[in-house]
Amino acid sequence: MPPIRIAIKRLPNGGGLPLPAYATPGAAGMDVVSAETLRLLPGARQAVATGFAMAIPEGYEVQVRPRSGLALNHGVTCLNAPGTIDSDYRGEIKVILANLGEEPLAIARGDRIAQLVAAPVHRTELDEVDALDNTGRGSSGFGSTGR
Repeated sequence: MPPIRIAIKRLPNGGGLPLPAYATPGAAGMDVVSAETLRLLPGARQAVATGFAMAIPEGYEVQVRPRSGLALNHGVTCLNAPGTIDSDYRGEIKVILANLGEEPLAIARGDRIAQLVAAPVHRTELDEVDALDNTGRGSSGFGSTGR
């Protein structure tokens, strides 16, 4: 598939920082860095500035996903993952980080904090009905298929 074009605007707090970029040719997500320095305490969450805004084309979203190294090594993840950046949003991109670990995590300006993945969006039209068709599973959920 050819890449989609996304306009990106560096904000004043993003000066000198790298724009989101793929770390390897096979990477699905672009690494994004923090535009601020902070200390994330255990149990805390914070919206972390990235120093840029985007104009995502209509028909697409950009998903915000955790970095596996932060999750495994420090217990830090993105809340609301994957987070969605809508095509009509033009404000600063921020990453909601949560420290589920036992130790505070120091995040320096320029540290990689998340990944961004562009994805197509299919609009849905809902048809309200009085009944749904039956399936073998029915309304069983929340782990019911593993029993």
